[in-house]
Amino acid sequence: MGKITELLSQRFSVRSYLQKPVPQPVLDDILEAGRLSPSGGNEQPWRFGVITDPTLINRIAQIAHQQEWIAGAPLLIVLCTAFVENERGGRVIQMHRFPEYASAVAEMDQDLYWSLNQEEHQTKIAGTHMVLAALEHGVGACWVSRFEVRSLAALLNLPPNILPSEILVFGYPQNRQKPTPKKSLTEVTFFNSYKES
Repeated sequence: MGKITELLSQRFSVRSYLQKPVPQPVLDDILEAGRLSPSGGNEQPWRFGVITDPTLINRIAQIAHQQEWIAGAPLLIVLCTAFVENERGGRVIQMHRFPEYASAVAEMDQDLYWSLNQEEHQTKIAGTHMVLAALEHGVGACWVSRFEVRSLAALLNLPPNILPSEILVFGYPQNRQKPTPKKSLTEVTFFNSYKES
């Protein structure tokens, strides 16, 4: 088993944290792992909002539909995506996350839907790299996808073309857990052509 696979085999979502800050060198390594991520056309659309202020963390927990466990974490990184218009095919807004655009999204063809969200997908790759870097330092993490997008954008004073995509919650685990079971390789892999089993 390779080093990265070994790390991944130990990963679990952490929702209970020791009251111990993440040291600056560890945070720097986590951020660097995100910065070094790949992106289509080298757009690098990500912006990383580092949150360590307990009052702000508590407000974000409320914006994340009152997920109180978030308030116990020493560190959040809000993964933000910059949507830019350029000749490589910029996307302006991730319409699927806003209810007022639901009918337009429902009628949108799949290729257009995916292209509108290309930058956000790339930002989430950066987030995955950050979670792996944290794990290497013994720092646990949990992804939070459910939150009020506009409220979080306002709280962080984001400009209109930058939207929060995910919240990564980091901290040293209060207790060790077993990773949840994953499907087998045969259940999730096909070679050359898909066949129902």
